[in-house]
Parts: sequence; structure tokens; C-alpha cells
Amino acid sequence: MGFSFSFGLLAGSVSSYEIVSPRKEIQWLASLFTGIIVCVVVYRLTAIFSSLLFDGYSKLTNTQKIDWNNRGFSTFHALFASFASFYLLILSNIFNVDSREELVVNRSSTLSDSVLAISTGYFLADLAVILWNFPALGGLEFVLHHGLSILSLIQSLLSGQAQIYILMVLFTESTTPFVNLRWHLDVTGHKNSKFYIWNGIALFFGWLVARIILFIFFFIHLWTHFDEVKKIFPLCFYTLLVVSTILSMMNIFWFWKIAKGMVKTLSKAKHSK
Repeated sequence: MGFSFSFGLLAGSVSSYEIVSPRKEIQWLASLFTGIIVCVVVYRLTAIFSSLLFDGYSKLTNTQKIDWNNRGFSTFHALFASFASFYLLILSNIFNVDSREELVVNRSSTLSDSVLAISTGYFLADLAVILWNFPALGGLEFVLHHGLSILSLIQSLLSGQAQIYILMVLFTESTTPFVNLRWHLDVTGHKNSKFYIWNGIALFFGWLVARIILFIFFFIHLWTHFDEVKKIFPLCFYTLLVVSTILSMMNIFWFWKIAKGMVKTLSKAKHSK
């Protein structure tokens, strides 16, 4: 039942993952569907608890309720992905340079595979909701972001390569709860509250650290380990370079909008005193 990785003209021979066992295939599929099922469950629970705990929820339009519930499982995944990535990158020794003789770009584990597969399930579920309600929940930039994320996750999962870089990018999801909270406060009429202002400041610094500074470190690591990176199979190699560049440009653009919004909010709050 195992399948062989063959990339033809792409010259894709993947050393440790040339033959994938049925057990590993089942693990990947189980993790992927777990991600999708958890998204559906959290979506439903968000709707139930929001209707019971938040008076403003009942006043939302149907589209806003869908967006509200969607952001529920978006936040849940963000917390899961950021904590799991932090553990794998920092606390575990999987990607420690001296922990194994294996090249750092070829390292993976059962846990890292599961994290990537679960996140793939999330992005598939989220993309489905976005496309079903397009463009109410997000424009083409969100479709592009999710499409590139899914492509990168699947390639890294199936090949077992470049997982260190995919996990770095997954850690940037740590800013998502602040983005979602900002939207929740806005749509429920708390845009002028102090909590909204403090959340905006937290979003600014969180984005600076997780999506700007981390990406700088990402490219430095990529450059210093480029001899290893060049050994990644061609499709994954070029996807890694192109997708990381596109995402970094999107992050810079969004950071500029966040900074602009924060300055505007702080200025407004100052003049209202």
C-alpha cells in the first residue's frame, strides 16, 4: 500500500521518505481529518456559547455570525499551531544542530508530521468557508495565503523535508488571536474601548516579533544553511523560496496597515480626552 515518491523531471528523490508505510499514511490522513473535524466542532461550539454569553451576537447579520464562528476555530488553531511549533523548534531537540547527524532540513518526527497534517486540515476547512462565502469573509489575498500554506504544508509533510521552516511560519499564527479579537471588538461596538486600544498595541508588537523579526531570522537561517537547503527536492526547494518571499511581502504590507491603524486609534483616543 505504501507509495513511492517520484518527481520525474523534478529529480525528486527523497531519502528517508522514498517508501511511505501504510501506517504513516493512515497517521497523516487521521491527523488531517482530525484538523477538519475539530474545526467543525469548534465552529458549532463557538455559535452555541456566543449566543448564550454575548448579547451582541444575536444582533449580528448572518454573514457576521459565520465570520464570528469561523474566527472561533481560527483562534483555536492559532493557539495550537503556535504552541506546538514553539515546542518542536525550541523545547524539543529535533532541530537542534548537534542532536542528530541527519541534515536539519531532513528532520521530522511523528509529532511534527501530526502538527503539519492537522494544520493542513484547518487551512482546508477555513479555505472552504472563505470560498463558500466569497468574498464576504476575505478577498483573493486570503485565498492566496491559504493556497500557498496548503501547498507548502503538504509538500513538507509528504517529503519529510523543510519542516523546520514550515514550523517557523506556523508560529506566525500566534498573532491571529489578536487579529480576531480586534474584529470581535469592532463588530460588537467596542472600538473606542481601552481594551481595543491595548489589543491593537499587542497586535502591533506581536506582529513585529512573530511576522517581521522572525522572518528576518528565517531568511538568515535559510542563507546560513543553504548548502543543506539545496538538497531539498526541487519542487519543495522552489516553493520554499517563492512562498516565503510572498508571505514576507504580505506580512510587511499588513504590518504597515496595522501600524497605520494603531497610530490612528491612539491619535483619536488622545484627542477624545
